[in-house]
Amino acid sequence: MIKAPGRILFVVNAPEFFLSHRLPIAQAAKAEGYDVYVASAFGEKVGEIEKQGFTHHVVPFARRGQNPLSELKTILKLIALFRSLKPDLVHLVTIKPVVYGGVAARFSGVNAVVSAVSGLGTVFLASSIAAKARRWLVKRLYAAAFKQKRFAVIFQNPDDRDTLQSLVALEPSDTRMIRGSGVDLDEYPCLPEPAGKPVVVMAARLLSDKGVFEFVQAAQLLGERSVPVTMRLVGSPDPGNPTSVSKPDLESWKRAGVVELLGYRSDIAEQYAAAHIVCLPSYREGLPKSLVEAAACGRAVVTTDVPGCRDAITPDVTGVLVPAKDPLGLADALQSLIQNPELRHEMGREGRKLAEEAFAIERIVAQHIEIYRDLLKP
Repeated sequence: MIKAPGRILFVVNAPEFFLSHRLPIAQAAKAEGYDVYVASAFGEKVGEIEKQGFTHHVVPFARRGQNPLSELKTILKLIALFRSLKPDLVHLVTIKPVVYGGVAARFSGVNAVVSAVSGLGTVFLASSIAAKARRWLVKRLYAAAFKQKRFAVIFQNPDDRDTLQSLVALEPSDTRMIRGSGVDLDEYPCLPEPAGKPVVVMAARLLSDKGVFEFVQAAQLLGERSVPVTMRLVGSPDPGNPTSVSKPDLESWKRAGVVELLGYRSDIAEQYAAAHIVCLPSYREGLPKSLVEAAACGRAVVTTDVPGCRDAITPDVTGVLVPAKDPLGLADALQSLIQNPELRHEMGREGRKLAEEAFAIERIVAQHIEIYRDLLKP
């Protein structure tokens, strides 16, 4: 019997995130002969992970970690899981798994750790005294989590890498740069723009940090200017997140009628095919999947000049950058592309080229498999 090259455990905060952002990598690792396992909080998508042929373990990642005892229980659960499963490599994805899983790996004797930093979160955006105190704590947790035998940290943009390198003792040789989670170019085809009034789509969780309020305000400004456009907001609120939009906000927007509220949708490729422009006025990202998918679909992008967002486009080639928290600048950029279809089409064509060259899922998967091989070689 041929021995597997190693046992890999993916640790993510939520099962749906694993399916949307890491499933192709896990499938490729399994095809390479690795034994692959998944750990996450419980959710309705756990069954889908198991249908894909992966054994799933439940770890109680709380959405909002305010109770120290609950957070300690999560770390202890990870330590127990690592000791019983004995993975050769753990791949930790998103903030809590990276921090808690890194600490647990040190206590469990895990041979190799891959930490995927897909964004530094709101703790690096806020400037309150409480936020500064959390940053102090987060810095020390990262420092503890990053002390491993064999180790690689995957960043999606250079700003996040430089920020963490300035905060903790992270060797440049331990860092890797992979631009996002990739996109299946066959599932996100590049189709001609539809006829009729231009459509602008924003697809994101409905959080203030995503720039949702600026999107609505830009829609109001375009309406006041009588610019012919349909503004569509795709996504749902996230009650577990303190920056989520509220039910009264949604009711107010519905009454005003300046944006179409489509709610959560899984058919993003179809939504982009029915659109002319994709917009994401976020305050900070890792590397937003929505903009990677927009590039694949050949749609011009308007986004903010912030970490992650600016790394998902080629400025003035595949899209336009505007300042964060600036609805007027956002409206101006959207109006410019609405009124200039030739520029829009050219940006869309260049976006597809960018997706083929940098974001194709095959390229992203190959980069991850190479990291696994490197860390697990004798």
